[in-house]
Formats: sequence, C-alpha cells, structure tokens
Amino acid sequence: MYYCLTGKLLLVRELTAVVSCAGVGYRCQTTLTTLSCLPPVGEEVTLYTHLSVREDAVALYGFYTESELNAFRMLIGVSGVGPKSALAILSDMTPDKLAFCIASGDVKSLKTLPGIGPKSAQRIILELKDKITDDELSSDLSKAAAVASSGDTSSMGEAVSALVVLGYSQTEAAKALSGLSPELPADTLIKEALKRLASR
Repeated sequence: MYYCLTGKLLLVRELTAVVSCAGVGYRCQTTLTTLSCLPPVGEEVTLYTHLSVREDAVALYGFYTESELNAFRMLIGVSGVGPKSALAILSDMTPDKLAFCIASGDVKSLKTLPGIGPKSAQRIILELKDKITDDELSSDLSKAAAVASSGDTSSMGEAVSALVVLGYSQTEAAKALSGLSPELPADTLIKEALKRLASR
C-alpha cells in the first residue's frame, strides 16, 4: 500500500522513527542501521515502507534503503522469522553481508544473530538461497564478497579472495562456496569451489 514516506523527521527512539507527512505522523518501526543513517530531527527524510496488517495489529516498518526493505521482506517470508527477529537481524547485519552469508551458506555467522539459533539459520539459508539471485538483494553480492575478501580473515574470506585472484568474479566465488561449511580450511573450500566451477 505504501511505497515510501517523505516528510519531516519528528521523533527518533529505540528502533522507532516518526515521519510527518501532510500533517500526519507515521510511526515506523525500524533497525539500528536505518537509525544510524537518519538526518537530525526536523529535517526531511525518505523511508521505504512495509505495511503489516494482522487481525490483532497494524504495523508500519520503514527503512533508509530499498535493499534493507527487500532484506526485511525476504526474512519475514521465512517460516519462524517474524518482524521483530528480522529487525534484530538487520540491526546487526547489513543487507549485503546477509546476502553473502546466505549465498555462501554461512550458518556460523547467522546463528550468532539475536534470536537466531542453528535451526533458524539453516532455515534462512535453505529458504532464501534460491531467491537471492532473483531479488534486488542479489546486486549486493559482489559488494559483500569484496568486503569479505578485503577484510575477512576467516577461511571463507580467504577462499573468496583466492578465487578472485584466479580470475573468477566475486559473485561467482560466493555462489561456488554456497553451502560449504565455513569451518573448513581455506584450501579445502577453494578446492571444492573449483570443482563446482569446473562442472558448470
């Protein structure tokens, strides 16, 4: 129903931003990521929104970027992940990092997020892995891989970096590593990824 709200920022509280549009103040539940990007109170802001209508409640969620909105919608589409959990996830993890974790099957990183255990992490990866390539969120995969390859000293980060050096794109590297355990040594991850790339 609502694509976005543009108006004066009236109020900012914990995980809440109120935007005044045509004399009406819209209370948007949001993430710490969005709150950190907001201008000072009193200035104009645009939030991309998602309206949730249930029998017992109507809630409006607002995000500073469309990629964060897309990530939120994908997460609440996963069985067992509600709006509160999705906001918590996106307060701890940016959409591009989330996309990379899903594409590379990084359960270890996901299960450290608030309210997400091993089973929920596996479910997120299982249900969203195929959607990443078809969603706008997929455009962030290369950026996420770049972050991992430049600053991540984990086995997964080293593997991405090595594959890029070998001539594969960062997106190809992320997809080739999809589903492999981040607990594996970097050389094992690289060998497995190369087998997958060679068979395509």
